[in-house]
Amino acid sequence: MIRAEHLTMIYGKDFKAVEDLSFSIGKGEIVGFAGPNGAGKTTVIKMLTGILRPAEGRALINGFDIQKEPLKAKASFAYVADNPDVLLQLKGVEYINFIADIYKVPDEERKARVPELAERFGILDALDTPMREYSHGMRQKLMVIAALTHNPPAWILDEPMTGLDPSAAYELKQMMREHAAKGNCVLFSTHVLEVAEKLCDHILIMNHGHSLYQGTVDELSAAHPGKDLEEIFLSMIDHRSTQEEEK
Repeated sequence: MIRAEHLTMIYGKDFKAVEDLSFSIGKGEIVGFAGPNGAGKTTVIKMLTGILRPAEGRALINGFDIQKEPLKAKASFAYVADNPDVLLQLKGVEYINFIADIYKVPDEERKARVPELAERFGILDALDTPMREYSHGMRQKLMVIAALTHNPPAWILDEPMTGLDPSAAYELKQMMREHAAKGNCVLFSTHVLEVAEKLCDHILIMNHGHSLYQGTVDELSAAHPGKDLEEIFLSMIDHRSTQEEEK
């Protein structure tokens, strides 16, 4: 459903933010995308969603090349960016309807889906309030609701739980599980390894634009006996950083 083939992004003349990254996510899978700040996670997500054009390689969403068939590809995924501070002059319901209009969501469908999502996130009563009056967490909830209104098969979420209260974070994780159980897929980036450990079918760890690991948490733990996931992650990042410094 989501496939990255040899993705490379170069900033300036020669800085490779991402180099030759490939992975795939199939139906029914939840994949966690982990790595330290500056690892290249957001750059990868922006290439997958068509915000950035890769220097090399390609990204396919549900079989559609994001560069060659952008409208078909974008219609088949939900995207939540890492910054919820957009169009703050709009009321919450106005922003949701704006996004729903872009995706041509029928009125009947949005009338049924939006209140359900807003109720689950606990902001139903705030939809008529301008977003500039929202807290960061409320804006994050609204971004998720708007992105999911057209109910696409693939979800691509960049740090979606940042700023969410425990109740909302729990609901989002439940939504991810429900979505995957229907044969869809979810890719989300996170700094919280415990979330990836409990929620994901697979994890993808990267640093300095390179893939360090792709596989299950159980396989990763088995390869590093006696260490918890955080210790494994830190040792992998330190090892990669040492290699980069030696070059």
